[in-house]
Amino acid sequence: MKQNWKNGAKNSLERECLEYFRSKSVFDRILCGFREKYRSYGSFSGTVTLRKLSEEELEDLEGFFQKNYHGKKSVSVSASGFEKAFGDSRFGEITPKRLLELYFQEEMVGKKEQKQQETEQWRQIFAKLESRYRQTPAQVWIDELKTQSGNLKTGLIPYLAKRYRESGQSQEEMEKTLYLAADIINTFPCRQGKREYLAVFAAMMTGNPHAFDDGTKDGQLLYLLIQWMEQTDENKQEMIGMQKTFSDRQQIFPALKKQRQYLEAGILRDDVSNYVMISGIRAWKRNGELHAGIDGFCREGDMVQVPLGAAAGWSRVSCPENTVYIVENPSVYAMLCRKWQGSRACMCMNGQPRLSALFLLDLLAEAGVRIFYAGDFDPEGLLIAQKLKRYYPGEFICWHMSPEVYKQSRSDEKISEKRLKMLDRITDEELLETAAAVRRSGLAGYQENIWEIYPE
Repeated sequence: MKQNWKNGAKNSLERECLEYFRSKSVFDRILCGFREKYRSYGSFSGTVTLRKLSEEELEDLEGFFQKNYHGKKSVSVSASGFEKAFGDSRFGEITPKRLLELYFQEEMVGKKEQKQQETEQWRQIFAKLESRYRQTPAQVWIDELKTQSGNLKTGLIPYLAKRYRESGQSQEEMEKTLYLAADIINTFPCRQGKREYLAVFAAMMTGNPHAFDDGTKDGQLLYLLIQWMEQTDENKQEMIGMQKTFSDRQQIFPALKKQRQYLEAGILRDDVSNYVMISGIRAWKRNGELHAGIDGFCREGDMVQVPLGAAAGWSRVSCPENTVYIVENPSVYAMLCRKWQGSRACMCMNGQPRLSALFLLDLLAEAGVRIFYAGDFDPEGLLIAQKLKRYYPGEFICWHMSPEVYKQSRSDEKISEKRLKMLDRITDEELLETAAAVRRSGLAGYQENIWEIYPE
């Protein structure tokens, strides 16, 4: 275990000794062997066997041990033999253990002693943690960490062990890491019913807005703590912004799982590009007040682009006739909004659903809203429709997506065999015949080719 003490040569004899052993390559092989022996047994002991020795190495061994090794293919060096030759040399007042420490610049500690030192370090670390964070939310985490239970399933124990090794088993560095973790747990924005951008939260915690970016050590720590929050019953009531019924359905869109987990903890990973387009939908804030801005767009009959950060502050929504029409493409959505001017609720997926869209679907489901969904007639479009239908727990109708409508929408664009193979994943009864028609023709169909039929 590396310590905060100087291992360098303290006098001229030690410097001369170190220079001598570093000048001859054969001693590197010997000392590396005895270092491993020391780690195993906790003492300078055992035997190191050297093979494939050069003539120069044999000569160096003969000079040190005062023995004839001429013609030898291998040489075994015992700890007692080395210790005697070393003691008879001009460096005799230096111990073999001290030689290893000088040579490798680290304290020589056996595995048993190292384990004892580590145990004592962790005892001291947890004593400080418990004193500093007693009666805070982090205390539950600290208690679990001490017993190594609960966190094993999130990978937090292996992560901390890795950080400990990378720090050279530094108690000071480990304390800093654990203090940061405890501060994160106590400061998660969800605890105050708030949301915060990832970079802002990072700056609050560390002074560095990029400290929690993907690929960083502290970014990994943050995500492991979010997973711990998600799995700990004591914290579930503090999670904000998400419904309690999505846990099974979220696997339908696994790419969005991480974003959703961060949002539950009150952290926005991406807000500007994570939006949903709506029209004719009213929303209420978490304090029960009608959202004046969204209501204004609704009364004006205008469409509005809502970022995730805003939508996550809604508690409920409503739609005319308790129905919403959802389309995949923005151009068709814009046409419907102009036609209906807020008299019907409309929403645009704009390709693959973002987390903001799924969040709004959760609110629509809570309100018992019926959904009519229309998308493109290609493998990707049909799979999006199927996934959304599987995700939505309420009434979900595939709208204008029959084989007959597909024929009207067809273009001259050929679908590759690789993409056509994706249609094998279509299992929904409403879409099976349409998928078969697309497979037979091998041509993509687009909403823009049949835009006239949607406002009917």
